[in-house]
Amino acid sequence: MTKHIAAHLILLLSTVTIWSQESFHRSLKLMGSGFQITVVVEDSLEANRVIDLAVEEITRIEKLISSWDPDSETSEINSNAGIKPVKVSQELYNLIERAKNISGLTDGAFDISYASMDKIWKFDGSMKKMPSNEEIESSVSKVGFQNIILNPEQTSVFLKEKGMKIGFGAIGKGYAADQAKALLEKNNVRAGIINASGDMNTWGSQPNGEEWTVAITNPLNKTKAAAILPITNGAVVTSGNYEKFVQFDGTRYSHIIDPRTGYPSSGILSVTVFAPKAELADALATSVFVMGIETGLNRINQLPKIECIIIDEKGSPHTSDNIEIDRK
Repeated sequence: MTKHIAAHLILLLSTVTIWSQESFHRSLKLMGSGFQITVVVEDSLEANRVIDLAVEEITRIEKLISSWDPDSETSEINSNAGIKPVKVSQELYNLIERAKNISGLTDGAFDISYASMDKIWKFDGSMKKMPSNEEIESSVSKVGFQNIILNPEQTSVFLKEKGMKIGFGAIGKGYAADQAKALLEKNNVRAGIINASGDMNTWGSQPNGEEWTVAITNPLNKTKAAAILPITNGAVVTSGNYEKFVQFDGTRYSHIIDPRTGYPSSGILSVTVFAPKAELADALATSVFVMGIETGLNRINQLPKIECIIIDEKGSPHTSDNIEIDRK
C-alpha cells in the first residue's frame, strides 16, 4: 500500500494585503518530500519565526515515526516484532491506535503493517510479467492490523508475528501537517497552509478575506481543472496512480497495493478527500483507492464532515453526496 501523494492540487493564493497582514511562503524539503508553509502575519520577521517553529515540529515528528532511523521508537517496535512489547511515548501510541481504528473502519484497506509486505511489484519499468498467485499471497502473509497488540496501561506496542513491520508512509505527512498547523495556531498565526507534498491543511482565510481555494486537475488533462473548491479550516489530500503503474493484458495496475490481497488497485486514477484533519484525509484517500469507486464512496458517505472526489481511469469524476463541483 505504498502511498504517493499526487502534486496536482494547485493552491490558488492571493497576495493582497489587508489588516496590515500578508501571506509569506517558504518551500523546503522535509520528510523526504517537498513542503510549502504559508502563513498570514504582519511582517517577514514574524513569518520566519513561526515558520521555523513549524519546521522544528515537522522534523520532530519525522524522528518519532521514521522506520529508517534505527534509534526511533518505530524502529524499536519493528526490531522487536514477535519478541516482546515495546513501551512508547503517548503520542506514538495514540497515532498507532488511531491507525488501527481506521483499519477497522475501512475493513483493512488501510493498514500500517503494509510495511511488512514483500516488494514483488516493480513500477520502474523493469517488470515484464505478473507475479504468480502464490507470490502475491505470500507477499502479504505478515500484513494484518489485528496483529498489532496495544496495551493502554503500559502504552506498549507488540507486533505478534516475527518479521512484521509498521510504517507511516500513508499518514505521516498528514499527521505532520496537522501538528504544525496546531502549533502555529497556538502561536497566534491567524491563517495559513501547511502543504506537505500535496497533503494540505488550512486555517483562517487569505489576506483579502477570501477562502483558501484549491484546483483539482484531471490526471488525463492537467491543463484544465476538474474542480475548483474552497477549503475552510480543514484538510485536502489526493492519492493518485497516474505516474506509477504497470499494465498487463490491457489492465492498468496502480502502485497502491491492497494490503489484504497483495494485488494493486485498478480502475481509479486519483482520489481526493476533504476532512477536518490531514491525517484522516491521508488514510482515507489511500483506502478509497483500494476499496474502489462504489464501496469507497459508500463508506465516505457514512462519515460526518468527510467528502471525496474520485477520477476514474476514463477521466470521469465521481463525488460523494454532499460535494458540489465548480467547473469554472
